[in-house]
Amino acid sequence: MFRPLFVFIGTRYTRAKRRNHFVSFISLTSMIGLALGVVVMIVVLSVMNGFDHEMRTRVLGMVPHATIVGDQPITDWQSLAAKVQQNPKVEAVAPFTQMQGLLTHDGNVQKVLLNAIDPVQERKVSIIDHFMLEGQLDSLTPGSFGIIIGDKAAKALGVGVGDKLTFVAPEVSVTPAGMFPRMKRFTVQGIFHVGAGEIDGYLGLTNLQDLARMQRWKPDQVQGLRLKFGDLFEAPRGAWEIAQHLGDSYYARDWTRTHGNLYQAIRMEKAMIGLLLLLIVAVAAFNIISTLVMVVNDKKGDIAILRTLGATPGTIMAIFMVQGTVIGVVGTAIGAVVGILAALNVSAAISALEGLIGHKFLNADVYFIDYLPSQLQVQDVLMVCGAALVLSFLATLYPAWRAARTQPAQALRYE
Repeated sequence: MFRPLFVFIGTRYTRAKRRNHFVSFISLTSMIGLALGVVVMIVVLSVMNGFDHEMRTRVLGMVPHATIVGDQPITDWQSLAAKVQQNPKVEAVAPFTQMQGLLTHDGNVQKVLLNAIDPVQERKVSIIDHFMLEGQLDSLTPGSFGIIIGDKAAKALGVGVGDKLTFVAPEVSVTPAGMFPRMKRFTVQGIFHVGAGEIDGYLGLTNLQDLARMQRWKPDQVQGLRLKFGDLFEAPRGAWEIAQHLGDSYYARDWTRTHGNLYQAIRMEKAMIGLLLLLIVAVAAFNIISTLVMVVNDKKGDIAILRTLGATPGTIMAIFMVQGTVIGVVGTAIGAVVGILAALNVSAAISALEGLIGHKFLNADVYFIDYLPSQLQVQDVLMVCGAALVLSFLATLYPAWRAARTQPAQALRYE
């Protein structure tokens, strides 16, 4: 197979001669450093993609994309929902009523946001069914005063399915005997696990009519409507437009007010961490400069002989560019393969390590999810590999240019 002279010699130089193992070692360390930089960058970007994906699908699949709330309890929510769904951006609508308070059981106390729902309508706007550990959403029937809580809240209260607990509302009832807090007994009908500490610990679900009775409303009255948009980034503007169309007695709220800062922080961290890791790859790539400078000094005699045989400065320059490029391509290829395998298995590996040492790296009390997600994206792999190859190629220019300037007479003077 025909190969140009500079390609043939450049690939031969990549395999150092027996008399100079140190140059071979430097070439190997440059290759390994570049490969490690690529591996780390692929894995970290995949983990950041995983956090971004879990934030959008899991957490924002549980919290409302947007809500429409009235100044007064809404009586005919069906007709209001029909008006809202005329907006083409809205995929589904469900009624809700919320009430904050405390859950108590056997001396244990846990704060809770009680979210009253219609189980049939809630499935259209929430993915809660995907995370049920025990019980079913349909068990929240009117008059049963059932409640579904997260596994973290269940553990804190020491309850399971079928147990009774007491909900204490932040209001008091005035009686002839004095003022007493409003309380109601609920039965645990189900337990869910989303993996987000904020949701698993402080969210409770009950039936709309049951909470309406506690609020002393009519059974068909609700606090507002929960909206699901086809594109959650359309929610802020879309909800505002809907509220404007409905009139001054309604106002809108969207997910950017509750979780927007967290989502923006994830996106910004991905960009900043990607930039920092790219600098690591750049350092590894520019180690090729020192490798090639040493090779040029080692091969001055060979360069002089090639020049006397008619090789042009351009040919000499191409030889060493080929050598540096081979180091960059091999290092990048090894790093890409190892990085892809690591990114695909990092979640399972961290989970196994947590089980082995008995320590949780991501505590749900601190982080919004309690596991390490990873989502490998082809464009990230291509971007990392492309950047590594470009930096490797740029690193070859100066040593190759220096080799091309070698004067045969001076190089052979002491040979």
